[in-house]
Amino acid sequence: MSRYSYGVDFDRITALDMHTHVEIDGCGHKSLDDDLIAASEKYFKSGQERTPSIETMAEHYRERNMAAVVFTVDSGSATGHPANSVEEIAEKAAGHNDVLIPFGSVDPWQGRAAVNRVRRLVDDYGVKGFKFHPSLQGFEPNDRRFYPLYETIAECGVPALFHTGQTGIGAGLPGGHGIKLRYSDPMLLDDVAADFPGLTIVMAHPSVPWQDAAISSASHKTNVYIDLSGWSPKYFPPQLVKAANSFLRHKVVFGSDFPVIQPDRWMRDFETLELKEEVRPLIFKENALTVLGLR
Repeated sequence: MSRYSYGVDFDRITALDMHTHVEIDGCGHKSLDDDLIAASEKYFKSGQERTPSIETMAEHYRERNMAAVVFTVDSGSATGHPANSVEEIAEKAAGHNDVLIPFGSVDPWQGRAAVNRVRRLVDDYGVKGFKFHPSLQGFEPNDRRFYPLYETIAECGVPALFHTGQTGIGAGLPGGHGIKLRYSDPMLLDDVAADFPGLTIVMAHPSVPWQDAAISSASHKTNVYIDLSGWSPKYFPPQLVKAANSFLRHKVVFGSDFPVIQPDRWMRDFETLELKEEVRPLIFKENALTVLGLR
């Protein structure tokens, strides 16, 4: 077992992508069932390979002089579909630590086992944060049954990244494949941020239809950030662009949602936004280093 340690030259890289998915492991097991993967591909219209290997991802970012946070989502209790291996992601990222940074994932419904796994993933595998998807994992983040998880993550000194807003997973399927959007309302995370001021929280994606709520929480609480993944920047809500260009300039981070959105496309579309030049390096890299506790 290889324990991850940072090997990224943060001064050299041009950007740090805070949101990429590893959706297949070495045994060929995928993070989602085939129906959900097909629906997501149709929703994003990416035309890209949905399940690149972690080795392919490492080379992709190495060629672009970028680094990337990599993760999967353990949603076994809610979906009945076992996650691909979180431990394998961490081990393989350790072999590509010049460009990849592993985050862990635990099934919040596993209670004490999930708490213990958080500590093991940090202590034994060196993961640098945790990813949650409340809609896919089927839980309300502010339910106090899950507070021991947040307490442990905060004690470990790593951030927690939560999906917020609309999701392409289940989109276009009858009943959305049973996935409930309301679990990804940022106001549920605002409760968590208030109750765990030492926990750094990243609200992933433009949080439509709750964008104003996400902006409000990130501006109100020093421990709340927003990542810009999952949308082409040309479709960002205008109030998000305005906030990122002004009072949230230190609270917004670059994320693509690779592989469904490619960093090349994201960067190309981002260039069309009317942003102050001094804001761009903050979003591309500097704010992410703060989230990771490196600044």
